[in-house]
Amino acid sequence: MELSPDRPLAGLLAPLFALRGKDDLGVGDVGALRELVDWAAAQGLTMVQLLPVNETGNDHSPYNAISSVALEPVTIEITPTALLDLSAEEIAEVTAGTGLEGLRVGPVKYPAVKALKERLLAKAFENFLARTWRSHGVRLRRYREFCRTEADWLEDYALFRALMEEHGGSERWDWWPAEQRTAVSARAWLAEQSPRRRRAVELRMRFRRYVQWLAWEQWAAVKKYADKKGVALMGDIPFGVSYYSADVWARPEIFDHTWSGGCPPERVFETDPFTYKWGQNWGVPLYRWAALRDRDWDWWRQRVRKVRACFHLFRIDHILGFFRIYGFPWRPERNAEFLPLTEEEAQARTGGELPHFVPHEDDTPEHQAANCAQGEEILRVLLEECGAFRLIGEDLGVVPDYVRPCLARLGIAGFKIPYWETEPAGGMTPGAAYPQLSVTTYATHDFEPLRAMWEGWMAKIAAAETGGPETHAARDTAWREVRALAAWAGFEVPRITPYTEEVHERLLRALFASQAWMAIYMITDLFGTAQRFNVPGAVSDTNWSQRLEEPVSGWAGDPALTARMARLREIIRATGRG
Repeated sequence: MELSPDRPLAGLLAPLFALRGKDDLGVGDVGALRELVDWAAAQGLTMVQLLPVNETGNDHSPYNAISSVALEPVTIEITPTALLDLSAEEIAEVTAGTGLEGLRVGPVKYPAVKALKERLLAKAFENFLARTWRSHGVRLRRYREFCRTEADWLEDYALFRALMEEHGGSERWDWWPAEQRTAVSARAWLAEQSPRRRRAVELRMRFRRYVQWLAWEQWAAVKKYADKKGVALMGDIPFGVSYYSADVWARPEIFDHTWSGGCPPERVFETDPFTYKWGQNWGVPLYRWAALRDRDWDWWRQRVRKVRACFHLFRIDHILGFFRIYGFPWRPERNAEFLPLTEEEAQARTGGELPHFVPHEDDTPEHQAANCAQGEEILRVLLEECGAFRLIGEDLGVVPDYVRPCLARLGIAGFKIPYWETEPAGGMTPGAAYPQLSVTTYATHDFEPLRAMWEGWMAKIAAAETGGPETHAARDTAWREVRALAAWAGFEVPRITPYTEEVHERLLRALFASQAWMAIYMITDLFGTAQRFNVPGAVSDTNWSQRLEEPVSGWAGDPALTARMARLREIIRATGRG
C-alpha cells in the first residue's frame, strides 16, 4: 500500500479488545478486526490504528508484553472457517457450560476468556497432531517453515512459556528456580531431565509454536484483507518490553536490569498521586545501547520487521526514549514504598540515586547534542528496516527542543494534540498551521474520551454556581480550556453547554480540516461514548478491559450512528481525506 503525506488520511483508533465481533469469545479478535475494516471502508476511513498486539502478562497491559514478537493468543479468531483444526461441534463442546454468553457482555473478563481460548487452542493442537502431523500435507509444511524461519525468537519464547506453565502461569522468572532464570541455564536444566520429563516440556513448547503459527497466519491474512479494502492498519511498538518477558530472560546482555524506564511527573495525571509526584514507572528495563550497537541492532531490527508483517505502518510509543529515557532506580513493585518519601529519604534507600533522564539530562548543550545524536542514530536503523513514511513517533510529554526537528529531518511524523499545541502569544495553534508531516488527534488511549472531558469541564463550571470560593479556580480553568478548544474548532461557548451532536460535529470537522497528514479519532470520541481504556499509573480491572456496547455488525442498524456516519463521510469528502 502506498502511503505518503501527500495523501491525507482519516483514521480511527480502536483497541482490539474493545471490539465485539459476531463470533468472538469475550474479547475482540482478528475476526472483529476484519469486520471493523469493512465498516471503516464503508465510512470512507482510510486507516485503523490499534494498540500493541503482542502477548501480555497477568496485568493484561498491551504496553507490558512478555514478548517483543509473540502475538497475543486471545486475538486468534476461533471459528471453523478461521481455525481448520476445530469443527463447529468441537467448539460447541468445549464452550458448553463455560458461561460464554456472560463472557460476551460487559468488560473483558481476562482470566476466564484466556482460559477458554487456551482450552480451545489445546483441542485444536490435539487435532493438529492427530491429523495434520501424520498427513505431511501443505499445512504441516507451512508450520515447519514457520518454526524454521522464526526460530531466533520462537525457541526462547516457547521454552519461556512452557516454564511459565510449570510455575502456575507466572512470568516472574526471577522467582523461578535458579537453574531456570536464563534461557541458557534452563536449556541445561532441561537436558538433565528424564526422557519422559523432557518430552512433556517439549510437547508444551510445540503447542506454543503452533499457537504462534496460527496467530501469525491470521494476522498476515487480515493485513492483506485490509489492503484490498484500501484501509491501512497502524500497529504500535512500545519503546520498552516487560522486565518479566522472554526477551529479558533470554537476552539479559542487552538490558540494564538496575533501572526501570518511565516518564517524569505530569500534571495532566493529577488523580494518581505517584504519577503526579514521581512520574510513571513502567517497569521496563533500560537498554544497553552499546551492546545493541555491537550486534548491529539485531533485536530492534527484528521488532520492526515483525510488526511490518502485520501492519502497513506503525507508531512507536514514547519515541522520546531513543533520545533519553526517564529512569527510576527502583522497580514499580516498590512505588508504594517511595510514594510518601522525600527526595532525601528516597536517596537513602537507593544509594543516592533519584529518578532522572538516562543517559543524560538535557541540562547542557553538550548533553542535548549527545542525546539527539543517539536518538537519530537508532531511528535511522529502524527506518532502514521499515522504509519511508511507515514509522510514526509518539512524541508527547516532556519534549526536548531538538526532538521534533530531528524527527522532521528523518521524515517521521509526530503527534499534535490540539490543546497541547500553543502559540507563544497565547491560544492554541490553528490546525491549518500544523506541519503536513504530523498526526493529530484529540486523545490517545491514556486520555479521557472527548465527551467525558467536555462533561467534566461543564460539571466543574456548574459546581461553582452553588459551591464556595474553593470551586472557583477549577471553574476558571475549565472555562479557559473549553473555550480555547471551541475557539480552535471555530465556535463559541458562552454558557454551560452539553455535549450535543452539533458540538461533536464541529470538533470532528476541525480535526479533519487540519493540515496534518493523519487525523485520527478515538472510537469512543467518534461514537460520543465515555468509556476510558486506561488510567496511567493505576492498577485496576477497568484498564484495558472496557468494550463498546454494540457489536460491529450492529453499527449499521443504529439510526443515530448511521446519521452521524453520514455526516462523517461528508466531512471526510469536504476535508480531502477520502
